[in-house]
Amino acid sequence: MGVRDIFGFGSAEPQLKGRDVAVIDVGSNSVRLVQYRVEGRMLWPVFNEKTMAGLGSGAAETGRLNPEGVEAALRTLKRFTQLLDAKGVSTRGAVATAAVRECEDGPEFVQRVRNETGLIIDVLSGEEEGRYSALGVLAGVGEAWGVAGDLGGSSLELTGLDNRTTLSAVTLPLGPLAVNAAGAKPQALRAHVDEQLANAGEVLKDAGDTFYAVGGAWRSFANLSMTLRNYPLRLLHEYEMTPEQVRKAVDFAMSQSESSLASVPGVASKRAATLPYAAMLLDRVMKAGGFSRVVFSANGLREGVVCVSDLSLVEEGDPLLSGAEAMSHSASPEPEFGLALADWLEPAFDGEGAVFSEARDKRLRAAAARLCDIGARLHPDHRGDLAFTQVLYAPIGGLSHDERAFLALCLHHRYEGKSARSEDCVSSHLLTEEQRAAAVRVGLGLRFGAALSGRTAKLLKAFSLSREAGEMRITARPDTEDLVVERAWRRFEQFCNVMDLKPVLSR
Repeated sequence: MGVRDIFGFGSAEPQLKGRDVAVIDVGSNSVRLVQYRVEGRMLWPVFNEKTMAGLGSGAAETGRLNPEGVEAALRTLKRFTQLLDAKGVSTRGAVATAAVRECEDGPEFVQRVRNETGLIIDVLSGEEEGRYSALGVLAGVGEAWGVAGDLGGSSLELTGLDNRTTLSAVTLPLGPLAVNAAGAKPQALRAHVDEQLANAGEVLKDAGDTFYAVGGAWRSFANLSMTLRNYPLRLLHEYEMTPEQVRKAVDFAMSQSESSLASVPGVASKRAATLPYAAMLLDRVMKAGGFSRVVFSANGLREGVVCVSDLSLVEEGDPLLSGAEAMSHSASPEPEFGLALADWLEPAFDGEGAVFSEARDKRLRAAAARLCDIGARLHPDHRGDLAFTQVLYAPIGGLSHDERAFLALCLHHRYEGKSARSEDCVSSHLLTEEQRAAAVRVGLGLRFGAALSGRTAKLLKAFSLSREAGEMRITARPDTEDLVVERAWRRFEQFCNVMDLKPVLSR
């Protein structure tokens, strides 16, 4: 894929699984440390800290790193090194991007860091930076077709995506620090941006319909959009906007003062000055690539650094199902039950009309089954609310926001039966009436399967489930008939009722 393994393990050996790994990202604006726990296909961020050092501030004029930024970055890197030593995280890697790559004193900075902290910084080329970011996007969304764009302080990297593969990449000097975005005239900036985007070549030609936006500046823009739309789910990963919604938010950003933008929830004060430029740049990229939507990705460069050492994190599995399995592994007394329940329950939905698509509905039911026991260790009086909230905001990928709301609602009904959530709930805003009704059916199916089997895979196998001619039928082995007690039968009747089927027990 044209990228290097920063950790030196080699992509053929997935040695990171079940371990903690740390990535330090020395960018033009910020210096950030993220510690991940790698479980199966999942990357759980368990520690995240950054300093807005501003290494690249003024570099466009001087060709050198900002002196104050250098000192701030060094202090931060010394702290990060000591933190990782204290945490016992020995698997660590550090990368630097455009500012260190392009400034004449970049090599001097890298050597000084090594001398004073022992940390070896790998300076990425523009193409490598783009491909790492694209790998991070793929790890978070699964299959993707379009272009990933990572906006840093000094540069914009654009990388084509085809299913689970990265295509050609290009880097452009379009970061806000590189173009002196703060205070520049909008008309001149637009002309410069369009001229640079014309150099993107094949990356933006026939690019597909989706642009995946990565980087802190665009995350701030997404938060601004959510505020303007009064959007019910404040979650950045896989938040979507149409070109029309982008332009509306751009017009607002361009009309506001820096202090006004800094007051918007989710917009960092140090990003406010360049937010209008980042907004305008996104609009021009959308137009240049002919994209029909932008999807914001919480994953990017740092996740890509980890993925290069274990490409199975990108090439294998499903981020939704893998994330659900990882969540249940830490919460459920018997994680295998959810896996068994997913297959066991599926015949009950044969012939059901799709509310997303047939394939997506099946995948969402499979994820819900894996999460069926997520409330096992939660307070019994609050399991419904807590399970709903955990799933809604879980750091798992492969979910649009409406699918995320659907999955969370399935878990609510798994614990609360037919009881509806309040009208101001996220699920009420994001889901259609048909989708909410489907979540009730899935939730009651999970509820029945849990009651019948005592949440054990072994006993679940003693029964089979089928439907035909207006009936839902449980077939029990002769030696397991006594397991169908009143509580299990009552939940079976409730499940059949919402499915509009007659409950039948075969002995």
